[in-house]
Amino acid sequence: MQRGKSPILSLRVLALVLGFAAMSAPLFAASKEKVLYSFCSLNYCVDGEQPDAGLVFDPAGNLYGTTYAGGTWDDGVVFQLAPNHGGWTEKVLHTFNGNDGAGPSANLVLDAAGNLYGTASEGGSGESVGSVFELVPNHGKWTEKVLHFFHPKEKDGASPQAGLVWDVSGNLYGSTQFGGAYSSGCTPSGYGCGTVFEMALNDGKWTEKVLHSFNGADGANPQGGLVLDASGNLYGTTQQGGAYGYGTVFELLPDNGRWTEKVLHSFDLGDGAGPVASLIRDESGNLYGTTWYGGASGSACFGYGCGTVFELMPSRGRWIYKVLHNFYADTNGYSLPASLTFDQAGNLYGVTYYGGADGSGCGGYGCGTVFELIPSSGKWTLKVLFSFNDADGGRPWGGLIFDKGGNLYGTTVLGGAIVAGTVFEITP
Repeated sequence: MQRGKSPILSLRVLALVLGFAAMSAPLFAASKEKVLYSFCSLNYCVDGEQPDAGLVFDPAGNLYGTTYAGGTWDDGVVFQLAPNHGGWTEKVLHTFNGNDGAGPSANLVLDAAGNLYGTASEGGSGESVGSVFELVPNHGKWTEKVLHFFHPKEKDGASPQAGLVWDVSGNLYGSTQFGGAYSSGCTPSGYGCGTVFEMALNDGKWTEKVLHSFNGADGANPQGGLVLDASGNLYGTTQQGGAYGYGTVFELLPDNGRWTEKVLHSFDLGDGAGPVASLIRDESGNLYGTTWYGGASGSACFGYGCGTVFELMPSRGRWIYKVLHNFYADTNGYSLPASLTFDQAGNLYGVTYYGGADGSGCGGYGCGTVFELIPSSGKWTLKVLFSFNDADGGRPWGGLIFDKGGNLYGTTVLGGAIVAGTVFEITP
């Protein structure tokens, strides 16, 4: 697995991947996949390596993303893919050097002026661990500005793995996997259980404020991003912690400058475990998400289950949890690392990190899949749109996005021409 992910998650993955063999026939629909770019195409991978985050479009149809590694100092890059006469041209907008951050592993966000904002999970000045940055375009060049360095000793968080989200006032919200006010009660001990933070712009300066520090009992180690509702409430997931130790879905409610956390659901392994992705909301206020492992397939994946897609529905002040689909160690794919996305008809789309039709690829565990979940009469049917085979990409980690024509775009951590990751397009 690529570096930069939590050591906690790496141990989970090690337990999961040993020895999957069972295969079953998926409902498969032939979809066209096209590799738009294979990384490490330039000397010493100065164009980037291991893109493990989702993408974002600008109004002109350019794609923007990050790579965890590669670049001049092997600390990752921010890149642009521009459409060019039927092909795509990659341009490195910024190369991290360790001092300004390293290991960006989250999607970027754009403001109305075309500036890019994101997080780096590692690096920084002094004893800092990670940063929030801005990239400003100016006559074809991009200038980077660090808005905040995270300092664990100051209890403002450490290692932001997730992307940022805007509110209507122009404030940014995010999470850190470690750090915060509580240094015990989490694994590994002493690193802190993680935080939710706000970046507020006042008089041209950005100020970071911790809105919540997790303590283990209310969740631990958030790795996914946040989602806002119309009332300004924040929703997210934690990879660990909660009533059973397998992670939570939480809500943060603002009240006169203070924020109150509420656990909406604690995963118990049988209904999913280890959510590492952001949630999404529909127009009715229902939340949808994925889990890395767990679910009804407990006999597979060494007894842990192979991951789920779930829904949380608000009802009279409570939240009702429902598993929409359980994954198994088969050709449909398993272990879900990324957030979902809706199409206009209400179908859900996502990726799996392992499995697929080519079970021998990517070290023998399959290279992952792109799938669709279709609702009908209260049930959801899984359709595999594409199985990666290493040559066309392998191990997707970031979420998918649509273009105006209904095509899907995403990234793979591995695979491609140089086996260093790809940007791909899927035509359903």
